[in-house]
Amino acid sequence: MNRRKNIVLIALGALVAGAAALVYVHNEAATGATATPEQTPKVLYDFNALPDPVKRVLEQIAVAAQSGEIEAMRAVLESNELKPMVTTAYVEDPIAFWKKASADGTGRDVLAAMLNVIASGYVRVGQGQDEMYVWPYFAETDLTKLNPAQEVELYRIVPPSLALPMKKAGKYSHYRLGISPTGVWHYFLQ
Repeated sequence: MNRRKNIVLIALGALVAGAAALVYVHNEAATGATATPEQTPKVLYDFNALPDPVKRVLEQIAVAAQSGEIEAMRAVLESNELKPMVTTAYVEDPIAFWKKASADGTGRDVLAAMLNVIASGYVRVGQGQDEMYVWPYFAETDLTKLNPAQEVELYRIVPPSLALPMKKAGKYSHYRLGISPTGVWHYFLQ
């Protein structure tokens, strides 16, 4: 299991690093500077810059999702301080909810969405007890201001039929994941 976990983490790290390099290079080439804090939160890609509790939870989520079995996520949920929100209403059993909401009834598309979301860039929002690490960064970004490389990254997470109306509205409305600096998984919802 440790070998599989290491392979998943290496692949996740490589994917994030590659995406970061592409977006960073394109931003620098297109604008000559990075965005100011007033425009958008700073997009981060460095997995190693995350607090250890956040890294631990992300690793658990990635390993469970990579298994292809939604039931593997139950151990992650049970190790969490509280059940993460999976919709705006209280849900007793997130696994049952994800199965029911999935296209195939197994939840595999939800697991794929989790992996896609955590492989993207993230932002740190809030302060103090309200501080949260949020994936993908699109959840906190004005989608009308995306550069071409960011649009490609958006299409990796959201099919064009859903992404185009989001870009027009400027607001991301697909899966997002939030983890506090203490490692509490707060939500994975649309």
